[in-house]
Amino acid sequence: MRFQLLGPLSITDGRDVVVLPPSKPTALLAALLIRPGSVVSTDHLRNVVWGEEQPTTAKAALQSCVLRLRRIFAKYGIEDQAVMAVASGYRIQADAETLDLLHFRQLVDRAAASGEESELYTLRAALALWQGPLLANVPSDLLHRDEVPRLAEERLRVLERVCDIELKYGRFRETLVDLWEVTRVYPAHERFAAQLMLALYRTGRQSEALAEYRRIKEYLREELGVDPRAELQCLELAILRGDDDIGPLDTGRAPVSLAPTAQRTPLDDGEPEPDHRPGGPGGAPASVAAFPTVPCFTGRKREVESLVGLLTAGRESGVPDGDVPARAPVAMLSGAPGIGKTALALHVAHLVGGHYPGGCLLLPLTRPDGTARPAQEAADELRRSLPAESGAGYRPALLVLDDVVHPDQVRPLLTANACGAAIVTSRMGLAALVATHGGTVHRLGALEPEESHALLTAVLGRERVEAEPSAALLLASVCGHHPLALRIAAARLLTRPRLRLADCADSLRRDLPARLSLADDPQMSVPLTLDEALKRLPPELAEAHLRLGATAHGPLTPGLATDVLGIAPETAEEVLERLLDAGLLEEERPGVFWMHDLLRAHARRATAHSAGHTQALLRPPRHPEIPPVDSTRPPALR
Repeated sequence: MRFQLLGPLSITDGRDVVVLPPSKPTALLAALLIRPGSVVSTDHLRNVVWGEEQPTTAKAALQSCVLRLRRIFAKYGIEDQAVMAVASGYRIQADAETLDLLHFRQLVDRAAASGEESELYTLRAALALWQGPLLANVPSDLLHRDEVPRLAEERLRVLERVCDIELKYGRFRETLVDLWEVTRVYPAHERFAAQLMLALYRTGRQSEALAEYRRIKEYLREELGVDPRAELQCLELAILRGDDDIGPLDTGRAPVSLAPTAQRTPLDDGEPEPDHRPGGPGGAPASVAAFPTVPCFTGRKREVESLVGLLTAGRESGVPDGDVPARAPVAMLSGAPGIGKTALALHVAHLVGGHYPGGCLLLPLTRPDGTARPAQEAADELRRSLPAESGAGYRPALLVLDDVVHPDQVRPLLTANACGAAIVTSRMGLAALVATHGGTVHRLGALEPEESHALLTAVLGRERVEAEPSAALLLASVCGHHPLALRIAAARLLTRPRLRLADCADSLRRDLPARLSLADDPQMSVPLTLDEALKRLPPELAEAHLRLGATAHGPLTPGLATDVLGIAPETAEEVLERLLDAGLLEEERPGVFWMHDLLRAHARRATAHSAGHTQALLRPPRHPEIPPVDSTRPPALR
């Protein structure tokens, strides 16, 4: 069990979260957790719980409050987190595993000892622990007056450092969401105002940057009777002049240019501009800033940490050309359609891009119509895009090979980028590629409940989510904690600001997954994504998936598949294995599989539309014929 102090005080087992009701035991627990492992005096605790209006029998009342708190612990099975009575006070033990405040501080300390790219990732992970207004359910004026501002300042210092690093690496758009929010909550904070002005200006929004300066100038004059600091005034002048000089955000770590930069998209169908092309006349590598951004990326902490470690091991940021490790790491991300493989790959590429002098390249291996790109076509495009060898040697690049259909698409690309690294995303397991080229494998599943909550909060804003905390949990559950479904639901809510989260969840629940789509973008649709996934399968295997999904909710076993599909047990086992490899099933343990609720709902809807259809399931071939790698025909199983 874990206490969550960075938001409403709550208890969680990693899946379910219990937000404690406003009460005296809740205030007592908050006071103890704010000082974990330390003795908190009875006088201080009485002031926290009752303030100035303490009962005449305050000592006995405090003991009764402690007893009620211990009963709460017993109710949720956390007696090991005992409230210990000591001389003149009480104490509760906690560590980074049982208290999010200590976990936050641990991550901040770890970040300070790492390089900037790793520091950025670690600090982002620390900030993700904050779940809303501090101690919103704790009825204690003393804590809100003395402790909440101190804790909030810890978060602000971390956020300020995160924005500094993002701005240094030119990730101006990524910082805007954070900076818009924090400058409105803390309107007099000049440092955040300066960061926002710089980010706006560098994204070509000069007028908005100047308007931000006018906002803080008026606020400081009206509220405090002072003018902005000299550094902020110099930044305004630099923006007015379109100055290229170093701005006031220079911290001594690296210069920050103020000139606006044009936005580019990676790997267009036509040739890139010569001066920006990797290895072209300008000599500029493909920049990670050219990657599509992943707004409000949350979750996948374990996977991100593992991938960052793999892709930065032995590679110092800014390593000279040619001075690179011989190792060429390969990471493979697999999982169901819409589960967030590409988002994770792009997010990690942004974090580690500074370690690859040749830059980062995104190479889709599937056409918009869902057909596989021939390996030769992809290899030719890669050769045109990879940085040319300079006088100092080869400049390794990081490849993101997206939506791979078959290992033969990937092998020549890895050979062409032998000194670099690659992140491969695919719905398939690609075991044959692992066998020949090694690498790490990450199979992505649905988000954890707290990750889903963090995603909704990041997209919709804390105020809207905190207004309906139970509805937010219900919405995430209705969406099956599926990233694509959550983003579609959040987008609908953003465009309909008066729609309650509870109403949205109820509407979706009545017609899953049909209502998980956006009319203005066919690609943002759970039903179409799943339809497209089934089209990649042989018809017999797609039919098997639909018929298995239409069964009663529960585990899928070879015995059940034998009965449902009317095939031999050994064939049923093979069918389940192939559906697992296609990303349409998950394995609970050997011989026991399960299907995501959204895939089940899709299968039930599809089979309902073809009621009475009982096409016999043909035995899937044990060794499906694979077309030549330069064929334009897609493989039988994608």
